[in-house]
Amino acid sequence: MNIIQIDRHSGQTSSQILAKAMDLHASGDLHEAEKEYLAVIARGYRVTEILPLLAGIATINGDLQVALDRWTTFLDLKPSHLFGLMEKGALLHRLGRWQEAVVSLQAAERIDPNNPDLLLNLGIALIDAGRGHEAVTVLKRVADIRPGNPLVAHQIRRISSAIVPFWHIPMLNDQPRNDAFEEGIKQAIAAHGSTARVLDIGAGSGLLSMMAARAGAQNIVCCESVGIIAEVAKKIISANGYADQIKLVPKNSKDLMVGENLDKRADILVSEILSSDLLSESVLSTFEDAIDRLVHEEATIVPRAITALGCLIESDVLAKYAFVDEVSGFDVAAFTELAPTRLPVHGKLTSWRRLSDTHDLVHIDLRARKHEASYRQVDLPVTADGIAMGIMQWIRVDVAEGVEFSNPPDHYSDGGWLQVVHTFSRPISVKAGDQFALIAGHDRTSLILMPAG
Repeated sequence: MNIIQIDRHSGQTSSQILAKAMDLHASGDLHEAEKEYLAVIARGYRVTEILPLLAGIATINGDLQVALDRWTTFLDLKPSHLFGLMEKGALLHRLGRWQEAVVSLQAAERIDPNNPDLLLNLGIALIDAGRGHEAVTVLKRVADIRPGNPLVAHQIRRISSAIVPFWHIPMLNDQPRNDAFEEGIKQAIAAHGSTARVLDIGAGSGLLSMMAARAGAQNIVCCESVGIIAEVAKKIISANGYADQIKLVPKNSKDLMVGENLDKRADILVSEILSSDLLSESVLSTFEDAIDRLVHEEATIVPRAITALGCLIESDVLAKYAFVDEVSGFDVAAFTELAPTRLPVHGKLTSWRRLSDTHDLVHIDLRARKHEASYRQVDLPVTADGIAMGIMQWIRVDVAEGVEFSNPPDHYSDGGWLQVVHTFSRPISVKAGDQFALIAGHDRTSLILMPAG
């Protein structure tokens, strides 16, 4: 039996079908309207006018991929259509395809660079794509166009604070640290003279560079790899009157070139990129690269050396972050395998008890040309009975001759450096008079502090 296919649009012109589709659309019958629009497109009639309508219907119906495909087809025909690029970018963003969303919205931005709604959407897409500095730059443009917009102000502050680690402000307010570094810088400039070339790596606010300028240095280059920090540092340096003495380069030090960013190798290297656990900010590779490429053989290095100090501790409070056993009648001890190996703490504000005296655990000479990963066994004399849960670790910085800075947990309370508890894989019972065998060393990027055996 033959089935005869009947064209339900037989005898109708394309314009008549389109008129019917638009009536259905206006009445809210999106399903039938979509069918009629598709019939019109199949005839090749007014395709670029109908595709946006079909994309809109798909979006309303939650068919985001279908809507995206329709906008893509539309943009193949009209690649510079502002609204189409914006809508495609919005759909890509909703689908979690953030990098692609950025590409589409940036294409729209090139057409209409001062559209505040477009820029806001681009800024948010950049945030989600992990491109925070670019996002802040775009959002600041929105703030200039629409001053006082609370959403924009919130996003700028939120992303800026996410890019810039929280410890920058307390570090700047750490006067003992500042005094130690300024004394080291003064010594270096007194030894080399005011014409010495100074290189400041990881400039942050520009504080150490300004200290060098205040001490008389006339030729200072500082670098800062985080764009948003570099922008603020440049303002600070200028506001304090040192723009002629200090050249700020918004790059990582490993991207600096002698003859391009520095006219010659530096006579003095200043850098405070140290972390609470000593090494996590690529300290060793940064200093090695600078000594190899950027400073003279006889350059003064500030600081000269760093040491991790520590003691064995007991802490019921911190143990709850490091170990788990029975919970609500269930044995969940195996989850301790996933516990953090390091706990940043504020020694003055955390309950803990010493089970040993303080010992130098890991010492690193920052003037060395190369540092190999290494470890050794350190025997810590136990001074009190208890349950050892880890090593409380802090730092000592050898800034210059006769100038040191440290952050002991017993009385240091006003700076940016915290102490770090290196947790053991299990609590260990110890008695006064025991020798606690500890493996102490580093793998170049992190400290190794763990029980031997």
